[in-house]
Amino acid sequence: MGSEHTAKAFDTDLQELTRLVAEMGGIAERMIVDSVDALIRRDVALGQRVVTTDAELDTLQKKIEERAVLTIARRQPMAVDLREIVGAMRVATDLERIGDLAKNMGKRVAALETDFHPLKLFRGLEHMTDLVQQQVKSVLDAYAAHDLPAAMAVWKGDEEVDAICTSLFRELLTYMMEDPRNISFCIHLMFCAKNIERIGDHATNIAETVFYMIEGQAITDKRPKGDMTTFATTVPNT
Repeated sequence: MGSEHTAKAFDTDLQELTRLVAEMGGIAERMIVDSVDALIRRDVALGQRVVTTDAELDTLQKKIEERAVLTIARRQPMAVDLREIVGAMRVATDLERIGDLAKNMGKRVAALETDFHPLKLFRGLEHMTDLVQQQVKSVLDAYAAHDLPAAMAVWKGDEEVDAICTSLFRELLTYMMEDPRNISFCIHLMFCAKNIERIGDHATNIAETVFYMIEGQAITDKRPKGDMTTFATTVPNT
């Protein structure tokens, strides 16, 4: 009876961890969309809301870590059960970092003081955001459902995001060379594009966590990446 009670208590703890991760995921997805929407519409108030919302993600991540540590101490889980807890902590860390990247974009909205508003650039940024937001949603669904093929599809899809990012970067360089007055605006967009690309990397991290949870080991294949050499050396991390 004791072991059955412990198993039920562990399941309850695990369900709560999964619920908290799902809550974090929902907030992070909204922050991605809102931060880029705020940029495109020059909506400073929406950008500020994204910045403020980041505190919710930080609080949830701390709650997940505390719950995970407590569950390990109380239940002393082994093997696959322990991987579930470690997986929840890893996913929470990636979601917290996604929130930081969205917050960074939200902060930039107020700095876009210019009449320069090229639709082509914004469409590229929107397309890239839609793709990355879908990756985040898909990989969180894969995490919740323990769906390894779905997680691996996200893992393999990272190259497409990199390709769009590189294309957008080249467009931005062209606009900067055409008119020096565009430089400040284009640099802000470069940082934003880089942040969206990095959000895609965190979705890929979560896919790797799903693989670890199910298979009990890390992915040994080389991570698929597009050619970001020029972009990475020109745009520093923020």
